[in-house]
Formats: sequence, C-alpha cells, structure tokens
Amino acid sequence: MKWTDSREIAFALLEKYPDQDPKALNFVDLRNWVLALPRFSDDPKHSGEKILEAIQMAWIEEAD
Repeated sequence: MKWTDSREIAFALLEKYPDQDPKALNFVDLRNWVLALPRFSDDPKHSGEKILEAIQMAWIEEAD
C-alpha cells in the first residue's frame, strides 16, 4: 500500500482497530498506525496533512 491508497489503508485500519473512533484520532497516531501496517510500503516522508485527512475521512466512511 502507498499513501495514496486511502480507501485500502482505511479498510486495513478498520480491521486492525475495530473499536477505535477515527474521529478522535490525532494525525501523529494515525501516521504511526499507517506506517505499522504490514502491507504498507511507502516512504514515511511522503505523508502530509492532506493525505492523513483523506485516510481519516475514508476510515470514517468505512466505519459508518
């Protein structure tokens, strides 16, 4: 997975953290959780607020 795979990342996070409210998660923790996903293989430096926001919004949509 790459940073641009926001839906795939969101689904993986939902599976790994089913009880986590994505609305209550800060971007530092979100970034760390994405980096810890087993299938994630992108450069950590390529994350930014817009990318993390897209992942968070996709996770919120998946959780609903």
